[in-house]
Amino acid sequence: MSRGPAMNRETHPSVGGTLEDFLEGLGEREEVYGAAIKRVLAWEIENARKQRSLTKSEMATRMGTSRTQVKRILDPHNVSVSLDTLEKAARSVGKKLKIELVDA
Repeated sequence: MSRGPAMNRETHPSVGGTLEDFLEGLGEREEVYGAAIKRVLAWEIENARKQRSLTKSEMATRMGTSRTQVKRILDPHNVSVSLDTLEKAARSVGKKLKIELVDA
């Protein structure tokens, strides 16, 4: 039983391509990567905070900032957080922020 023409890269360019290729084609690769990185960092900081049984207020005190700022840091959708702020957040939960430059 035939299901019509076979799907392949020639008739459907997205078939067999990578997510990176797709996002690059849309011009959204860097934006998506930046958002994904922030989501992971927010998740890791939040998990470390909970493991240490720290409240957001305690974390804010350790950082020398407000609880509102801590909420911004932990918001996975807020990508406008500086590296300095992320470093302070990491230290406040007993972690160290490591940034690495790798080949594209």
